[in-house]
Amino acid sequence: MTQTGLPARRTAHHLLMQITTEGRLMAELIAGGALARLENDDRARAQRLATEALRGLDRADRMLKPYLKKTPPDHVMNALRLGVIELCNGEAAHGVVNAYVEIVARNKRTQSMKGLTNAVLRKIADEGPEGWAKRAVPLTPGWLRQPLVAAWGRDAVTDMEAAHFAGAPLDLTAKGDPVAVAAAVGGTVLPTGSVRVPNAGQVSSLAGYAQGDWWVQDAAAAIPVKLLGDVKGLKVLDLCAAPGGKTMQLAALGADVTAVDISDKRMARVSENLARVGLSANCVVSDAFEFNEGGFDAVLLDAPCSATGTVRRHPDLPYAKDGSEFGALIDQQETLIDHAMTLLKPGGRLVFCTCSLLPDEGEVQVEEALARHEGLSVDASALHIDGIDPDWITPEGGLRLRPDFWADRGGMDGFYMAVMRKPA
Repeated sequence: MTQTGLPARRTAHHLLMQITTEGRLMAELIAGGALARLENDDRARAQRLATEALRGLDRADRMLKPYLKKTPPDHVMNALRLGVIELCNGEAAHGVVNAYVEIVARNKRTQSMKGLTNAVLRKIADEGPEGWAKRAVPLTPGWLRQPLVAAWGRDAVTDMEAAHFAGAPLDLTAKGDPVAVAAAVGGTVLPTGSVRVPNAGQVSSLAGYAQGDWWVQDAAAAIPVKLLGDVKGLKVLDLCAAPGGKTMQLAALGADVTAVDISDKRMARVSENLARVGLSANCVVSDAFEFNEGGFDAVLLDAPCSATGTVRRHPDLPYAKDGSEFGALIDQQETLIDHAMTLLKPGGRLVFCTCSLLPDEGEVQVEEALARHEGLSVDASALHIDGIDPDWITPEGGLRLRPDFWADRGGMDGFYMAVMRKPA
């Protein structure tokens, strides 16, 4: 990237500032038009650069520390971080240093620090990729790392951090035969039946996209539907449906699916995704708590959660969040479980899942649900499907997935799921 890449660099810097100082999420910023004024190549470049900086932020800070007597203002620090990422990925020092000096100089409050920026980045350039490679895997911010260590132990969290730093390959769920999809897109079939594509590039240019042969869905996120087994002809509710991956899975398996989501915009996306793959479902825009149609054979509840299991795909999350809202999410999950139970017919099954690494949003929720609902049971036998390691099954009969599982294959999102059966 040369000096012609300044618009992409300035946008990456804006994204980093908004995430680290304003608590905004990358997806929210992009949906709000943060990349809208850029050319296509610069859009991809800006997002990639910001993402790489977030993944390596702790390592970048460690490289910068010897050259800084004190931490500079956020505007300067984020420029330095981006500069470190580029220099340590082998970008030419001249263009990188000039660009970030200009970004610092354009801000009246920090223009006096352009000399510091120049000097520090030139020292980093001398270290280059070799210095970067010697540093430890970036640590998760303490507010999240501490509860993860308490739950899973330091060694497991270190392995998770390696998975977060490595990022995530693209996973697809095939509408039909995963072997055929894997052959078409140059991917491999994972033990649970998802198709993994390394270095996928533009999703819409992959073979079979236009034909609706598959949809994007992390391998871990595709497992909850599989726990229901044969759903052909069953009346199934996807209670928090957007963006629709699980709705499409259920429809492809022949279920009579009702998909519910509170957001008009998100439900429109579900409808678009269904149309692209040639599947149908009854799509309802409604607050989950206000949806009272009952008699379902099964309810799939992918509850709103901390999303701490998705950091390998969304490295902005630990820097945009601080955990302060998690208590309210945990309370909401409990209430959603209770409401979902009222929508099941006697003997019906509830699949509860969250893309969280926190036991309070998984194992604990199921234990407490069993205590609240007389006769409610966990169907641990549902977990015995292809590709599931018995070690992933938890004492209360749920399934705990972590980013460091399948490390040799590229990992998976962190997830928890359990199948609960309502008394007949």
